[in-house]
Amino acid sequence: MSKFLKGTFILLVAGFITRVLGFIYRIVLARSIGEEGVGLYMMAYPTFILMVTIMQLGLPVAISKNIAEAEAKRDYAEIKKILVVSLAITVGLSIIITPALILLAPILSTTLFTDQRTYYPLIAIAPALPIIAISSVLRGYFQGRQNMRPSAVSQIIEQFVRITLIATATKTFLPYGVEYGAAAAMGASVLGELLSLVYLLTMFKIKKRFKLRKNFFQFVHKGKRTFADLMEIALPTMGSRMIGSISWFFEPIVVAHSLALAGVVAVNATKQYGALTGYAMPLLMLPSFVTFSLATSLVPAISEANSNKNYKLIEYRLQQALRFVFLTGGLAVIVLYVLADPLMELMYGSTKGSYFIRLMAPFFLIYYYQGPLQAVLQALNLAQAAMINSLIGAVIKTAVIFFLASQATFGITGVALGIIVGFVLVTGLHFATVLKKVSFSFYIRDYLTGILVMCAAGWLGYWLFAHTLLSENLITRVITTTVAMAVSYFLMLVLFRLIKKDELKRIPWIGKIFSF
Repeated sequence: MSKFLKGTFILLVAGFITRVLGFIYRIVLARSIGEEGVGLYMMAYPTFILMVTIMQLGLPVAISKNIAEAEAKRDYAEIKKILVVSLAITVGLSIIITPALILLAPILSTTLFTDQRTYYPLIAIAPALPIIAISSVLRGYFQGRQNMRPSAVSQIIEQFVRITLIATATKTFLPYGVEYGAAAAMGASVLGELLSLVYLLTMFKIKKRFKLRKNFFQFVHKGKRTFADLMEIALPTMGSRMIGSISWFFEPIVVAHSLALAGVVAVNATKQYGALTGYAMPLLMLPSFVTFSLATSLVPAISEANSNKNYKLIEYRLQQALRFVFLTGGLAVIVLYVLADPLMELMYGSTKGSYFIRLMAPFFLIYYYQGPLQAVLQALNLAQAAMINSLIGAVIKTAVIFFLASQATFGITGVALGIIVGFVLVTGLHFATVLKKVSFSFYIRDYLTGILVMCAAGWLGYWLFAHTLLSENLITRVITTTVAMAVSYFLMLVLFRLIKKDELKRIPWIGKIFSF
């Protein structure tokens, strides 16, 4: 198994575990602080992500790419320079940004947000910034060496700690007000990040091939060329993420003011936004652990192939990634669409948000392509093009949200439609940009067959849930229907040769079955 496939497989397993744990966290959070508390949490969280994006400066991707190239040349002095320069930048920025967030929190909560209670979650999450500054550099280092295990395990540790603490923390602070409950949830995230960093530092100390602290500042002074090389990738990458983060930062602000124009009072706007972004969106985003895993593995793999001018391998990796996204994302879409109501009921004790899932799920198959396509652009030194694509999508998304959500006939549905328009546009632009650089063959028949398989498996699931096991409890019916859809979907993929036996043999435990 190649490093690319092995790394992707490790990240897939860890990503699945992380997303499941993250979903458990969301369920506990929703049941602990309610729809209003989730709304406060989700209004404050984009501001934190914006601060993280500024602090990271796009370095994790640049670190991964440059270390992959230096590792291929066995240039360990350059690897150390990359780490030293990156740590100096991110830690320095965190020292500036962390107090800035604390000082700006009162202004943000009272001026920009329509609910001043967001002040407490903003203050609670600020200590995570310097922790993330160091951990993001270490993750980039391990990913550049195509060793995905430390990053994967650190993510699992972070989620496990958050889940362990969330119930106790919110229960302790919720009696003082829902805003304190949301702040306690943010505090649990800080501790999760801290223990994740401890693990990464331990693994780095075990795996490193040089002493990082020795002549640290001398390496900083000698790292001008390394800094320039990092910034060539980091700045456009940060531009793309800044655009996304700024868009997300302004999204709750635009939503709140748009809904106010539509006649929705602030408390109800917070609840509606919480139902969309706190209930429906996490479920729709759950399958994106696949795209994140592929995107993380694609950057060093395609960077290495591109440096060797192996363009056939680049197309092969891209075909692998997009085909895998299509097949796995297709199953996720039909499960979410068919079982939207029962999934919401099981997870949150309410069907609020299920309407958004049915509305958005079919389009999320397109969203799942976005991560791998952006990773390919970054690996091919087209990060600037990715940034421009993201800017266009963000501007149009925000405009559509404001235009539709401010009308009483659309309201919060206009927000969902704006989000759809944004990510569909960005994905299309990314794909068009990749095609200018990489030759790509379209297998239209396979994609049409795949869509028919999705429809067939979805119809089977709908019929089973509506007509069988009606006397059983809800969780049994959901699990049975999901398994039936998954098995039928997989069998049809094999039957129509969308998955081939030689591909199955590459998967460790399945390969043993097919070897007999």
